[in-house]
Amino acid sequence: MAYVPVPKDLTKVKTKVMFNLTKRQLLCFGGGIVLGLPIFFLTKNMLGTSVSAMLMIIIMLPCFLLALYEKHGQPLEKVVKNIIEVCFLRPKVRPYMSNNFYDCLLRQDELDKEVKNIVSKEFKPGGQKSH
Repeated sequence: MAYVPVPKDLTKVKTKVMFNLTKRQLLCFGGGIVLGLPIFFLTKNMLGTSVSAMLMIIIMLPCFLLALYEKHGQPLEKVVKNIIEVCFLRPKVRPYMSNNFYDCLLRQDELDKEVKNIVSKEFKPGGQKSH
């Protein structure tokens, strides 16, 4: 009797379109072929076959990485975006600051007292404005 392994986490199962590849993989591999093959055939006579093949591989490699690489369920472009944000765009030191309701009430109370002091200094007890 044949056994078929069934994955327990069905969120990681991806729909295969053709040749047991996903739509993303097909598009990325197709883009790599569209970029790499013309480079190979155009440079084969000038640079030689082995150099042209290496150039083709170097040009096709980013497309293949985009198609195949995943880390924690995220594709390569999201991983690279997160690395760039953390290393270059966001501040290095992020101090912990909390803003709870009790602190807001204390600040509001201090501001109210300050306003009362300003108002009481501006008006004399007789109800006349002082200058």
